[in-house]
Amino acid sequence: MNILDFILGSIFGFSVVWLPLLHILIVIVFAIRLIWVRRPVGVAFAWLLIVITVPFLGVGLYMLIGERPVGRQLTRKIIRMEQDYTQITRDMREQFRADQQLLPHEGIALSQLAQAKNGVPVVSGNKIDLYTNSLEILQHFIDDINQAKKSLHLEFYIWALGGDADRVGEALIAAAQRGVTCKVLLDSLGSKSWFKSSWPGRFKAAGIKVTEALPIEIGRFQFRRADIRLHRKIFLIDAAVVWTGSMNMVDPRTFKQDSGVGEWVDAFIRVEGPVVSQFELTFSFDWSVDNPRITQFNDDAKEITAHEGGALAQEFSSGPVYRDDILYQVLLSAIMDAREELTITTPYFGPDDGLIQALMAAANRGVKVTLIVPKLNDSTLVAWSSRSIYSDLLNSGVNIAEFHGGLLHTKSLLIDRRIAIFGSVNFDQRSLRLNFEISLIVYNEDFCARLQKLIDTYIAQSDMVNPLTWAKRPRWRMLLENAAHLTSPLL
Repeated sequence: MNILDFILGSIFGFSVVWLPLLHILIVIVFAIRLIWVRRPVGVAFAWLLIVITVPFLGVGLYMLIGERPVGRQLTRKIIRMEQDYTQITRDMREQFRADQQLLPHEGIALSQLAQAKNGVPVVSGNKIDLYTNSLEILQHFIDDINQAKKSLHLEFYIWALGGDADRVGEALIAAAQRGVTCKVLLDSLGSKSWFKSSWPGRFKAAGIKVTEALPIEIGRFQFRRADIRLHRKIFLIDAAVVWTGSMNMVDPRTFKQDSGVGEWVDAFIRVEGPVVSQFELTFSFDWSVDNPRITQFNDDAKEITAHEGGALAQEFSSGPVYRDDILYQVLLSAIMDAREELTITTPYFGPDDGLIQALMAAANRGVKVTLIVPKLNDSTLVAWSSRSIYSDLLNSGVNIAEFHGGLLHTKSLLIDRRIAIFGSVNFDQRSLRLNFEISLIVYNEDFCARLQKLIDTYIAQSDMVNPLTWAKRPRWRMLLENAAHLTSPLL
């Protein structure tokens, strides 16, 4: 009998004789549940070990973060509204079928995969500008808000208090007061400080509609996984312009300054053209799903006339229930399709064995694979876990650059300098399996060249990991890294 059994027996009055039998029963029932949901073998055994060791705590943790439910009520709402969403995306694929003929040969398979499971098609005629200075981006937000005539739709994981993020809020209030329709959708956990501030009241008083996405409700953890989050970054102006990328609504001069990693380093793109309507569709879907007062899907997406931009592009959204696992398939396919060069920038690197093997295979077949991650990370566990993978990657020829100019937060995948995936997606299990994410897939060499220049500046501010030096690191570090990596399947 262990100490936990004795304590529980004392508290609940169980006979000591029955506690081992209860322990065995819990383990059996839990094992049946793991078999029923068919979790990956490594994940299943990790959870089973936890429940065998600490049964009540283990079952509690599993109920909290073990599976991927978003709650029965929300799941039913998503499924119901997806029926209308499916018809819209089907019409889009038919309307822009001719644009698929403009795809380069190497982009055809990736585009078809990205539009699977009710995804949207590639469209031509887009103008895409890349911005890399966070303060300039916030000022552009304010300028676009001041020029808006009809609507402003904002969807972010984090809206942080202070600095120029507050100036964006003031501009939004002014826009609403002059008659612009404003909607703000923010993640409940990521923006918890914002929701506790005076800003929600000020927004509502000005006529701005505010919705809190995926609120955490104590007592409902058994029905909804608490760490499934809305991680998208979307800012739409008059249904004609969209901003998207890695940056939250934060001023890097004030955001998480106590984390000891320096300022967050981000990039955003400003897009005009037909692809904007695809982002508007995603926003409308998210708004309808997360707003408890809405029962029917309300599509605000408007048809956009073609601009003079020459970029082929395709919006790519993903999330649990809604387009489940398609993101993983797209990233895996992109890695396997690379023939010359593959560059990844991500603040959080925690792929599973399948993606690790794909990266190693790409390097082994002669592809120049480069991984750029921050040297200092605000998540110690992620940092240790990701470094446990370094040796395998380095031995296969993968180049690893650790950025020392702040916390590199840009999320991008550049394939052969011809195709780019750019948006909110981290290269980790949370983005791949849990969060609602958004990206833009760009099939345009001019944009890819601009992204490559940005990547070159990151590499110039990075330390390349030397395989020989890395192999000589202290044994205690290797032990900690490997121990941290054991937690990754539980995510």
